[in-house]
Amino acid sequence: LLKQSEVRILNNLYMQIKTTTLQNVFRILLVFVVVLVLIQFIKVEKNESSDLSYEISNNYPVSNELSQLLKVSCYDCHSNNTLYPWYSKIQPVAWWLDHHVQDGKKHLNFSEFTKSRIAVQNHKFEEIIEMVEDKEMPLPSYTYVGLHPEANLTDKQRELIVDWGKNQMSYLKANFPEDSLVFRR
Repeated sequence: LLKQSEVRILNNLYMQIKTTTLQNVFRILLVFVVVLVLIQFIKVEKNESSDLSYEISNNYPVSNELSQLLKVSCYDCHSNNTLYPWYSKIQPVAWWLDHHVQDGKKHLNFSEFTKSRIAVQNHKFEEIIEMVEDKEMPLPSYTYVGLHPEANLTDKQRELIVDWGKNQMSYLKANFPEDSLVFRR
């Protein structure tokens, strides 16, 4: 067995390692907290605009019910006017939200909808129909944990959006030459 002096040496060594490890953990936590505090001063540009020049409702009929539904379920990520939740003021969450909104607007932006060619608009209606029918929108990450319960679409609400999209595609088909509705990348 170990002699008493060897036990004491091992015990001292253990205490030094334990103290050093705790000090390192504390230093890492301190650096993490400092970085977390510092990044709070880095703000992202808000997605807020009052320009309605190319808004979808300028060229397509949108009922009050549908308008409200789109605003609550779609516009935060698919328009130039996001209503920000309280947690959007906390970094790095704000960066993630900004990236999410920019990506959503890249795919569909109701605020700039009529700026695109008719073929693109027709294709966007087709995508709206597909994404809503397949329940891919709103994204689950938007509605998890009850963060946006008003954005959870019922089957009836989904049907309203899908029927509206189909009606708009029928309108375009009836009023524009067929070749002008073909989407070319």
